[in-house]
Formats: sequence, structure tokens, C-alpha cells
Amino acid sequence: MQFSIKKVLPHFLVLVGFVILSLAYFSPVLQGKQIFQSDIMQYIGMSKQQNDFRSQTGEETYWTNSAFGGMPTYQLGAKYPHNYIKKLDLTLRFLPRPADYLFLYFLGFYVLLLVLKVDFKLAALGALAFGFSTYLIIILGVGHNSKAHAIAYMPLVLSGILLTFQKKYISGFLLTALAMGLEIVANHFQMTYYLMLLVIILGIAYLIDAYKKNLLPHYFKSVGILVAAVILSVALNATGVLATKEYVKESTRGKSELTINPDGSSKEISSGLDKDYITQFSYGYWETFNLFIPRFMGGGNGEDVGKDSATYDAFRKLGATTSQAIQESKQAPMYWGDQPIVEAPAYIGAVVLFLFVFALFLVKGRLKWWLVGGSILSLLLSYGKNLGFLTDFFIDYVPLYNKFRAVTSIQVLLELCIPVLAIFGLARLFNNFEKKEEKLKALKNASIITGGIALGFLLFKSSLFDFVGVNDGFYRQNYGQAFVNALIEDRKTIFTQDTIRTLILVLLSAGAIFMYLKEKLKEKWVVVAFGVLILFDLVGVDKRYVNNDDFVSSIQVNKPFEANAADKEILKDTGYYRVFDLVGGAAKPSYFHNSLNGYSAAELKRYSELFDFHIAKNNMNVLNMLNTKYIIAQDEKGNVFPYTNEDANGNAWFVKKLEKVNSANQEIKALDSLDNKNKAIYTSQKESENLKTNYIVDSLATIKLVSYKPNYLKYQSNNSNEGFVVFSEIYYGNGWKTWVDGKGATHMRVDYVLRGMEIPAGKHTIEFKFDPDVVKTGSTIALASSILFGLLLLGGLFYGFKKKSATSA
Repeated sequence: MQFSIKKVLPHFLVLVGFVILSLAYFSPVLQGKQIFQSDIMQYIGMSKQQNDFRSQTGEETYWTNSAFGGMPTYQLGAKYPHNYIKKLDLTLRFLPRPADYLFLYFLGFYVLLLVLKVDFKLAALGALAFGFSTYLIIILGVGHNSKAHAIAYMPLVLSGILLTFQKKYISGFLLTALAMGLEIVANHFQMTYYLMLLVIILGIAYLIDAYKKNLLPHYFKSVGILVAAVILSVALNATGVLATKEYVKESTRGKSELTINPDGSSKEISSGLDKDYITQFSYGYWETFNLFIPRFMGGGNGEDVGKDSATYDAFRKLGATTSQAIQESKQAPMYWGDQPIVEAPAYIGAVVLFLFVFALFLVKGRLKWWLVGGSILSLLLSYGKNLGFLTDFFIDYVPLYNKFRAVTSIQVLLELCIPVLAIFGLARLFNNFEKKEEKLKALKNASIITGGIALGFLLFKSSLFDFVGVNDGFYRQNYGQAFVNALIEDRKTIFTQDTIRTLILVLLSAGAIFMYLKEKLKEKWVVVAFGVLILFDLVGVDKRYVNNDDFVSSIQVNKPFEANAADKEILKDTGYYRVFDLVGGAAKPSYFHNSLNGYSAAELKRYSELFDFHIAKNNMNVLNMLNTKYIIAQDEKGNVFPYTNEDANGNAWFVKKLEKVNSANQEIKALDSLDNKNKAIYTSQKESENLKTNYIVDSLATIKLVSYKPNYLKYQSNNSNEGFVVFSEIYYGNGWKTWVDGKGATHMRVDYVLRGMEIPAGKHTIEFKFDPDVVKTGSTIALASSILFGLLLLGGLFYGFKKKSATSA
């Protein structure tokens, strides 16, 4: 027992250290403050209706009417029955946000390096290098929580895979299933997809190695075990996976039926996102050096250059007061790369990259080629449209690649691979696999390469670069050439400062290794030295972009929106209607109203197309059919007011005529001038068979909404004739079920996005309920899989204990 405590104690202390560091970096959480994250603010606005419904009724709604006219909540934090893997995830994230994600960064990477048989001290060092990588901190600052969440579990998934290839089949299977289950819980399929690409590279590297060593049976046995583990992990998340799979076909990530653009031009048919949209954020070739020199390309679009800057002086000369100039200088547009906007550089660290280059000359074998291959692929794909032939190949031929935007995000792979190899370089330094002469040669090469790059940029910066940004024309037009000259001067200044900083860190890193090789510095002090250097390097840059100033009181985060005069006036109307906000935009309207606005990267495709074709152009005909009773606008003096639209069609109405059109193109174009109060149009559907084209609607025909919940609608109709009703509700065939007088019925899609159905003559009760079968099916699978995993875990623990006891005996 005493031996076991000694064995576990170092790891326990490391984990305690991770907790302390996570809380120290985000120390305001200890005062009850929360970080203000712009994306999370939008998420709170989008999800308020479903959260309010849950708190008021104790039930879950999988549909919200507060955004985009109506959409499923699958990507808005929906809670599913029997989602026990999610409960485990919440247990692991016991720290206040965002310290919880930073802790997960540390934990996952620490386990990965331990699985790779790295000494716990170096594993802890590697965890710091990974966790404090600037990009990983930045995404926490802006609120890309699900992305951070998914990245944090990547090392754990790799740990399980590597354990399996190490012939630890049972522990490898269990860890892979568990870690992959947690990875899927994070619900950021783009990051999970990128992880798959890295695993494929790992598989290729290990396959080649197995072939050379005649270990193919073991290799394929491992692959089979891992496939089973992944299947189990998917089953643990069955509800979310199945719901997303079902929804993505109907979302902006799915295939469009349109072959035209809003301007009438031909549209490229694609089963995924538009190519220009995918590559909008593409890394420039020169931006590669941001990984090594933080503000190589100026940093971000809003850099704090301080009072002693040319930018500050330029603002003063333009007439700004001292306080105004100081404030503007805190958000100076220093970035001069090709991307539309950059929050901060994806800085990996001068120290870490030096160690990475050092490791290239010492580490050999499959691990090196996996990590180098993953890093290179990640970097090349991040160039996007700047390396068009490779990007186009992946978009056109690699399955699912065209479902994701912002190709620069794939750099998360090199941000994982580079620290692993860097730490392996240190491990090789301390063991006896290589002779001292080889280590000195590797040190010399790494110093020349990294130091030479930094020195070269320092000496020849003016010859190589003009420091002119893509937006400088705007600043020249509005502020004059003198202002642009000031920006360029400051860009040169911070380029020089950070290049010198990188050069010094390289020299200090090289000096520490040189002193160790000359036996002037012991191993433990080298580890301490690199710990200090890495923390100084990365935390120093991280704090430029995410710091205590980003924290606010909890009330500001939990209630991020304040109702304006227009909102308050509209809220006096307790009826059921929609609001179109021309002023607030994004998710603010969703916080208060059933809105046509919204904020999501995966809204329903047909609604998105309707918005682009008609709503964005304020087509009142279309706004009417969506029951848009209020439009929030702004007068010439800047006053916000609610416009009451008296022509809104209401919740439902009988139409006199149905007309079938031949294509989605015709249907969406016809909405521009369609008399939608009296006529509805549709394309061929299963539900549209045997429909009449003309209906009698007399003055006494009525239909009224008598009960409403986000996931339930009840109408009363009275019509002396058989009629066809159009409902001002967004059509989504996967989950909305219909009853007429308690008997199951069917409805169909009309007017491109709305629901419609034929109603018999007489008085009737029509009910709509969102009761998706995918949730029931998924929950059953998740329950069975959780029980299976629990039994397998107990069996694995019992087997391990029994085996250990037999070995001890």
C-alpha cells in the first residue's frame, strides 16, 4: 500500500498544480465573476426560450420559436434522457468556467505523455506548453467553448489509441471508448473530424512500422478493437449523434435544391458549404511565422499599442482627447495579414518550437513521422484558398470536408503535435539513446535554424515587408495617409520587439541545453528552467488577449441583453407573433421575442435561403406570411421604435387556391409577388398527392390558435367547406406530428418554408407536437450502451486486479 501511495502521489500533486494554475490564470472566477464571451452571449440569447421552458415546466423542448422563425434545439444545448456520458463530462469540469477547460487541456495532454512513457515531470511540462498555447486560450476568451471542449479531449482519445497499439488491449479499448464518448459530447464535429484526420495519419505511420517489423496481425487486431471502441462511444452519444445526423441534411450544411442565387445568377451545386465561405479565413504563407514570433503579422485587429505609440499621436493630431486617444490605442488595427479579421496570433511559443526543431534531429521512428506528418498536413490545409489545389481536392473529394468552415481551425492539430514532439526532444536529451555528440549537433542545428530565422527577419524586415494591411485603404480614406503611416510605424515596432523577444528565448533555451550537456546544469534544473521559460513565453502572450479585464459580474453574463423601448412596447402584446429586428440583429431579438433573427452556423437551409432571397430585402409579402407583427426599426435621429405590421397573415389561414410548381427555384421566386393570403404553392411531396387546386373559403371560415408552447400548438377551425390551411410555422418534417380531433394526420411543406394541410368541413381541433422519434430511439441506445460500458469497465478492472494479484503472487 505504501508503494502505491508513493506511485500515485506525484500524479496527484501534478493534478493539484493544474487546478491551481487554471484558477490562477482565470483568478476572477474566485470572486464570482465570469468571463464575457461574445459567442456565449449570442448562445444565451438563442437558447433562452428553451431554458425558460425547462425551468418552468421541468420538461425539455427540442424546438424553439425564438430564432430564425423556428428551429430544432439540437445545437443549442438540448438535454437528452440517459445521457450519462454527459454527466461524467460535467463531473470532470468541476472548476468554474473557463478554468474547467484549461484544466482539461492540462489533464488530457498529461495523460497522453504518460501513455507515451514520458517521465511525469516532463509530461507536466508538456501539459503547460499545450494548455497555454495562445490559440487555445483565445478561443476561451471569445466563447468558442464547444471547440475548446472538443480539443481538450483529443489527447485522451489519442492516449487510448496508443495504449491499444502498445498491446494493452483492455485498457486501450476502455479509454478509447470513454475518451471518444467525451469527445463527441463536446458537440463540435469539426474538431472531431480533424482529430480523425490525425488518427488516420497515425494509422498510416503505425501500419508502415508494423509491416517493417512483421507485426501486421497485432496492428489489425488493434484496429479492430479501436473500431469497436469508437462504435461504443458513438452509441453512448446516440441521441445527439442521430439528431445531428438527421438535422444536418436540413441545415445550411446540407445540400440545397436551389440552382440560383438571390441575384438570379447560377449557383454551384454542392452537398456542403460554399467554397468561398469555407475558405474565407485562410492562413497566409507569411502568417506561418506567427507560430514562432507572436506579432509577426501585427497580432490581432485590436492591439493595445499604448500611449507611447505613433497611433496614439495620430489620434491626438486628428482631434481626439487624451482619454479618447488612449482608448483607441488599446484597439489599434495592427494586423496586416490577408484574413478578414484575426483576434490574436496562433502562437505556439518560441521555446516550444525550438524544442520541436531540436527533437527533429534526435527523435526517430513512427512517432516522429506521425507528429511531423500531422503538423505538415495541418499547416498546408490551413492555407485554404492560398493553396488552392490541395484545398479544392479536399473539398471536392474528401468526405465531409466541405461541411466545415474556417479552414485555419485545423491548426489545432499542429498545436497538439508540436508540443508532443518538443517534449520528446527533451526526453531524448536526458536519456542515453543518443551520444552526446549527436545531442550537441542537434542543439547546433536547432539554434542555427530557429535563431537564424529570427535574426534574419530582424535584419531584413524592411526589405521583406511593407507592413500594409488589406484594410488600410479604409483607414486612408477616413483618417488620411498620416494615420496609415502611424499604423505602419507601430507594426514595425511590435514586429521588432517580438522578434527580439523570440531570439532571446531561443538563446536562453539553447543555453540551458548546452549547460546540461556540459554538465554545468542538472536535469531537474533544466526542467525547471524550461518550465519557467514556457510559462513566461506563453502566458506573457496569452495575457495580451485574455486577462482579468475580460471578466464581469455574473449578472452581465447571465443576462447579457437589455430590452430597449421598442422591446418593452412589443412585450406588452402577449399574443403569439414574430418580430423582425432591423437594429439589434443576431441573438438579441431571440432573447425577448419569437424572432426572425438569430445567430447560428447551422440554421435551417430553406429558411436561410428565404432570408437571403426575401427577408433581407424587407419583402413585406414574405414577412406577412411569417406572421411578422412587429418590425423594430430606427428613425433618422437614431431612436428605436416598433413598427406594427397590420397586414401580417396571422397564425393560420384558409387559402382559396393551391398551385404546384416544378422546382425549388420557381417556388422561392414566386414568393416575391404571391398573394399568400389566398394562394399557396408547393413542390411535389408524398403528402401532396390527391390534393385539390381550388377551395371555397367563405366569410365565416375561421381558424384560431388556442394554445401555444414552443413544442406544441393547438388550433380550432370552423369551415362549412373542406379547406386547406397554411400555418405561419416553419416546416420541419422530422419530428412535428399532427392530429385532427385526436386522430393522426399529415401536413406538408408549402410556400417554401411553411406548413400546410387539408382540413375537413366542420369544426375541428388541430394539434401540432414536436415529438422527434430520433430522441426516443437515441435515448434507448444510449441507455443500453451505458449499461454495457459499465459492465465492460467492471470486467476490465476485475481482470486487471486479478492479473496484478497473480503477478504479485
